[in-house]
Amino acid sequence: MSGRIEARLAERKIELPNAPAPVANYVPAVRSGNLLFVSGQGPWFNGELRYIGKVGRDLTVAVAQQSARLCALNVLAQARAALGDLDRVVRVVQVQGFVDGIPEFAEHPQVINGASDLFVEVFGEAGRHSRFAVGSGSLPGNISVEVAAIFEVE
Repeated sequence: MSGRIEARLAERKIELPNAPAPVANYVPAVRSGNLLFVSGQGPWFNGELRYIGKVGRDLTVAVAQQSARLCALNVLAQARAALGDLDRVVRVVQVQGFVDGIPEFAEHPQVINGASDLFVEVFGEAGRHSRFAVGSGSLPGNISVEVAAIFEVE
């Protein structure tokens, strides 16, 4: 693939992991009209699960931001697998971020900035999006962060 977005990824030395297989009874992405809904992605890199544990106890905010960035890379990998070409993304519409933090943790938005910053880096103004960043009591596999997204596509 050698489109505009792939060139931007290469220029920034950003490597997309292989799109992870679903771990339960769901599909990684669903297209409805001009929207692509990408299921929640954890911090997998080519079959290796990274960034395990609770933010605020096992991981710092800075490390959790890297976890969110890796989740966002997996979102992009799923979008590329579903669309065939990331140039078909018109804009990032919404990012949904879940952070497994200790009960007193309150910096969820800063953690999910790791994902948001990546989308803006990759898509420029089209990467600016609505979003939510919430805490959860736990996440599957004891992962620290999970990110899902909705894209407008052509």
